[in-house]
Amino acid sequence: MEDLPVLLLAEIIKRIPSTSDLNSLALVSKRLYAVEAEHRDAIFISYGLSPPTSAMASLCSRFPNLSKVHISYYGWTLDHGAQLDNQGLNVLSSGCPLLTDLTLIHCSNIDDSGLAYIACCKKLKTLRLHTLPAISSSGLLSVSVGCKSLSTLYLNSCENIGGTQRQMQWGPWAVSSTSYDQFFHLGEGQGDEVEAEEEEVDEPTATGGMEWLEYLGRAGSLEELVLVFCKGISQYDLLKFGPGWMRLQRFEFEGKRSYDMIEPRDPSYVPHHQYKYGFSCESLKSLRLAHIVTEPEIGLRFLLGKCRGLERLCLHFVIGISDRDMIMLSQSCRNLRSIKLVLMPLFCRSTFSTPLTDDSLKALALGCPKLEEVDLAFAGCDPCYQTKIGFKRKGLVKLIKSCPIRILVLTSANFFDNKGVKVLASAEFLETLELMRCQAITDGGMHYIARAPRLVNLTLRELNHVTDGGVAKVVHAKKLESLTVEGCPRISAQTVEGAARSAHYSVDPPSVCDLQMY
Repeated sequence: MEDLPVLLLAEIIKRIPSTSDLNSLALVSKRLYAVEAEHRDAIFISYGLSPPTSAMASLCSRFPNLSKVHISYYGWTLDHGAQLDNQGLNVLSSGCPLLTDLTLIHCSNIDDSGLAYIACCKKLKTLRLHTLPAISSSGLLSVSVGCKSLSTLYLNSCENIGGTQRQMQWGPWAVSSTSYDQFFHLGEGQGDEVEAEEEEVDEPTATGGMEWLEYLGRAGSLEELVLVFCKGISQYDLLKFGPGWMRLQRFEFEGKRSYDMIEPRDPSYVPHHQYKYGFSCESLKSLRLAHIVTEPEIGLRFLLGKCRGLERLCLHFVIGISDRDMIMLSQSCRNLRSIKLVLMPLFCRSTFSTPLTDDSLKALALGCPKLEEVDLAFAGCDPCYQTKIGFKRKGLVKLIKSCPIRILVLTSANFFDNKGVKVLASAEFLETLELMRCQAITDGGMHYIARAPRLVNLTLRELNHVTDGGVAKVVHAKKLESLTVEGCPRISAQTVEGAARSAHYSVDPPSVCDLQMY
């Protein structure tokens, strides 16, 4: 390899994904050491750097063309030594002029001063901050003003970020006490700097609250915004993002997993308030809302009627969503390709029931002709509870018949029985089917699943009434490429073994982590 041209060596190095392999390659010779260091553009850093600041300086000196840096102290303890601090970020920002992607996870020694150093990274496009307890809105404002190219911002569990908390209790929502806990117990290179004329954005004079979000909205550079478990950020604060919604392509907002939270009043309801819902979200393609209350006032559900380009939607325990919202969605989002709904029963008219009905499914069937992925999950709706699912067999059957669904995932959908499964025998687009805790499905339903013309991937989890005989019907069709069976007491390992190119069997049900009920 010593005689190979540098460009060819660089191309070989780019195709080696393992960091340990790259380190081993660099030890072969001085030439490979130099070429590998020059073309290394990404690095992962965890605890073990000692002392952290000088070690960071050495890394920046050895790898001058780093564009992606991932720093994680997840699982860190005092025995691991000191963490990287603000001065370490100062070294990183000055030593990596090509930095475009930075991730910081569980970095407890980094505060707003460290974010001020990040603001010096003029080419930074992606910033992910996960569990940084010491940073605040002031630090984010520095980043917003300094990083003009920032297009992706991910904030997770940064609890000191946010505006002033205004105390107002929500209306009397009643949630089934078993719903939430039961659901989780059982189960988203180098490059030349491009100069372009940019519209000048007035720099804010204030240093607290949500000025960072308002500034990013006016700058209009963000394409992806993800806010997870940031208790200081209310869904109503997102009004301040204003014109930034026009360019945003992906948005996720997840509140704390509790529904007795105190929320501020929707400011758009205050007379003469400057922030209103009158802006466009035409570019938004992916939307995820989780663990929020959207009534008695509007909140983030306003997005459902404004995202005409929306392709992927996930509503995960969104209290206040109604059939009217889903009908509005189906009328405006004809490009919708994927929908995931995680619902739990709410108290309404003397009974506990999930809020959406067949009217929502029928609206999707009529208004979303490109829908190809459907994931429906229900919490606290086990037959032993006095709870109801608003969806019925007829609505889901109509959706399957009307849309080119390739992927269908059903969790605790006990309204979907063998008669409903019959529609799958003629589902010409269905390739992947996952059934979990759908106790109304028996071996009779497996007979229809075996006749699905294009089904190649089948997953069965915690189905108490499906036996070896039912699975054998699918196996004999000889269509499956993958088969997964977990926690099904009447299905044996012998039936699953060799049933598909890829077969997995487990007596135990999947854990919450395995299911990734995020």
